[in-house]
Amino acid sequence: MATQLKNLSDFSHTDVPSAERYRFGIVVAEWNAEITHALYQGAYQSLVNNGALPDNIFNYSVPGSFELTSGADILLKNLHLDAVICLGCVIQGETRHFDFICSAVANGISNVAIKYSKPVIFGVLTTDNQQQAIDRAGGKHGNKGDEAAITAIKMASLAETLNG
Repeated sequence: MATQLKNLSDFSHTDVPSAERYRFGIVVAEWNAEITHALYQGAYQSLVNNGALPDNIFNYSVPGSFELTSGADILLKNLHLDAVICLGCVIQGETRHFDFICSAVANGISNVAIKYSKPVIFGVLTTDNQQQAIDRAGGKHGNKGDEAAITAIKMASLAETLNG
């Protein structure tokens, strides 16, 4: 029996609001650049495909996934944004470094979102190996960047609806 692949980035089952009136920051880790560039391309294209104006999308790079938190904090402190998308890739190695980085990034991104009361989206791949990262950065399982962009749009819309 063949296993059917699932495109994790399929949003055909849900409505996505127009992103035309929102401003987005995208913070991209330079580490694992092949993967993070693919994530960025997916996120950017999804924003534009859903109505975001290219002039309202602000892209900045940081050295690695650990720095995504401070990158998002700097963007929200200095730019008027409706949401920030954090894109990175941490691949399991032989040490516990992976666990510490993944935990710190997840907690840090959550803390920045709470600090500014703005959506800060976790678009970080945490994979066991390079192939899993490729599969989730535009490969057979879709693109986590697409998912992060759709999440940012939906959360910006929710904030606008509730904050008036």
